[in-house]
Amino acid sequence: MGDIILPRRLFLWCMALIYMVAFVSLYVQAPGLYGNNGLLPARWQLRYTGKPLLEQLLSSPTLLWLGPHLGLDTQTAMELLCLTGAALSLAATLVEALRDSLVFFCLWALYLSMYQVGQVFLYFQWDNLLLETGFLCILVAPLTLIRGSRAGREHDRVTFWLIRWLLFRLMFASGVVKLTSRCPTWWGLTALTYHYETQCIPTPLAWFAHQLPVWWQKLSVVGALVIEIPVPLLFFSPLRRLRLGAFYLQVLLQVLIILSGNYNFFNLLTLALCVSLLDDRHVNFWLCRAEKSVDEKNDSKWLLWLGYFLELLVWALLIFGTILCFDLQVDSVKNAISSRTAFTFHQFNQFLKTVTIPSIWIGVVSLTWELVTSMFRCSCVSGFLKRFLRMIQWTLFATAAVAMFAVSLVPYSYIEYDSHARLWPGVREAYSLVDRYQLVNSYGLFRRMTGVGGRPEVVIEGSMDGNTWTEIEFMYKPGNMSASPPVVTPHQPRLDWQMWFAALGPQNQSPWFTSLMYRLLQGKKEVIELIQTDVSKYPFHEEPPAYLRAHRYRYWFTEPKSDGSYPERWWRRVYDEEFYPRVHLGNAFLEGMLSQFGLKDKSAPRRVSNNTVAQAVRWVRSQVRGVPAHTLIWTLIACSTTFCLLQGLHSRKKQAGHGVEPLKMAEKGSKHTEETDESLSGHPEEKQRQRGEEEEEDEKNTGDEKKEEGKEAASETDEDEDEEEEEEEMKKDEVLEESF
Repeated sequence: MGDIILPRRLFLWCMALIYMVAFVSLYVQAPGLYGNNGLLPARWQLRYTGKPLLEQLLSSPTLLWLGPHLGLDTQTAMELLCLTGAALSLAATLVEALRDSLVFFCLWALYLSMYQVGQVFLYFQWDNLLLETGFLCILVAPLTLIRGSRAGREHDRVTFWLIRWLLFRLMFASGVVKLTSRCPTWWGLTALTYHYETQCIPTPLAWFAHQLPVWWQKLSVVGALVIEIPVPLLFFSPLRRLRLGAFYLQVLLQVLIILSGNYNFFNLLTLALCVSLLDDRHVNFWLCRAEKSVDEKNDSKWLLWLGYFLELLVWALLIFGTILCFDLQVDSVKNAISSRTAFTFHQFNQFLKTVTIPSIWIGVVSLTWELVTSMFRCSCVSGFLKRFLRMIQWTLFATAAVAMFAVSLVPYSYIEYDSHARLWPGVREAYSLVDRYQLVNSYGLFRRMTGVGGRPEVVIEGSMDGNTWTEIEFMYKPGNMSASPPVVTPHQPRLDWQMWFAALGPQNQSPWFTSLMYRLLQGKKEVIELIQTDVSKYPFHEEPPAYLRAHRYRYWFTEPKSDGSYPERWWRRVYDEEFYPRVHLGNAFLEGMLSQFGLKDKSAPRRVSNNTVAQAVRWVRSQVRGVPAHTLIWTLIACSTTFCLLQGLHSRKKQAGHGVEPLKMAEKGSKHTEETDESLSGHPEEKQRQRGEEEEEDEKNTGDEKKEEGKEAASETDEDEDEEEEEEEMKKDEVLEESF
């Protein structure tokens, strides 16, 4: 693999941007989810028993323990952590020097602090993925704040390899669990005929994708399984073009998911992980600076042709295996491609047993290669002291990389029981020690397809008299059948997501739902803003409802009309059953559920802080209140991206200006020479005298000496020209790197 300076910088910039999105999205929702009047107050998770601060941090690693020491209540401290994380990540997005190991450690610690008290609203796989990737950023990022250097280091490829290994675990496990779950829709290749309308928050394009013919939907499932199961093995290929092909296939899958569904920052985070498959040469190709590498210039033709042959062979085997495993056939009568799963669960399980351990050994070999090559680079550094320090640095980061790889084998091997049982017990013990910090996690997205019989959706209704009922419409989740699906990526409305999960089972499996009904009956504004940012659109904004109830409906996308025109409504629905009975404040059922789930806070809430920090936090809240979260996030993304682009263009223009100055000096020098010649030509006696002196010098030198002097002068001129060309190339590279 070639140099990875530019991909590493691009990856760190993407991670800073994703952190900003995550913190801002959570900050907007924090009062309604975790505030003193929220659904699940965070202060319930922090039991102050008088233990030393260090002991509290070890038992539950969250910086919220510092709140009382700063004179802040839990809600204010939580908002302060979110604001700090958002400001720090925004600064790292704008300033490259702040994309530092220490900064990424702070961001990771801040998000982990929120995760520890986040409860069900933060227990998503993308939150775990952000924490794991964020911790790896600490190893990948340079120590610019201490050393002041942003240059590449010998061990960078080792730490950057961990990002590629994480991407492999994420994609391979996500593909495998779809088939090990024995879900009939995945095995029947019909999952996408339900997915677009049953996913949590679809986009408008999901309606159009749902109308595609069934044969195309089944073929799309085949493509998704191929991209997620066999293609990730190419991440570790020694052939560069195979890795690039795998990169573009992963990007294609993620872009299609982004277009058809609102999955917050998850797909953006996956795309950032895909950058680990790139090298400087390919990034230069994107920037129209493609050049042949030194290795390719030196390779013989037969090696190049051998590489081409192996690449074609791999893609041919992949296509042939896909046709064979899914029995792909062209139906000329229907102008379609038929497909079916041509292997059994037992055969797939045997395949999984065969490939899991070898895939681990592939990772071992790939990591070993990176370790050896980086160690060789350290040994080639000139200067004993510098070489010694580089070797110490390599030893530390190599040990950290090996440790992270070994610990990650525990959650990775969950996909196959026998392989998991064969792991060394010491690795399991190490995993249990770091499990609370979310350093490594297991993944498996879309394990089973829900909503096969229709999308279940909970609709809450309120009434003032118990007779006339009004539906409470959420901003994002389906409810109003005429409202188009929203586009909210990369924001995640966490209450809307949990409403989707709640509809999949009975109400007693979602204790927080009782808290939602209770807070709405109380008319808590913080919770109402989770439903409608513009409180005036909430039907009971003037006075809370006296009664609430909830029903479950089945939703489906509407179909195009027979004449091909689009219907007036996006959804159609039928009534299913009662989800939550009619309740009011003081209702016996409601009080019983609150007591059963421990949702009634018997202790008095902590006194609201009123110091300078608390007042500043409340002022910031007053400035963003009423602004939709996705609008706020996209504004920050657009401004920061524009600033970075302008900064890159300014650096390039400034560097180009430096390149013009020597040219002007050269032109000025040539002009001065011409003027001197002209002045000499205007004085014949001076010119004749100079010619006489030159003739005397010529007589003293022999013809051979003249030839040697001419050769030396020519060689010196060539060396000067080569040095100038190298300096120009180095300046161009510096401009290109500054743009990231």
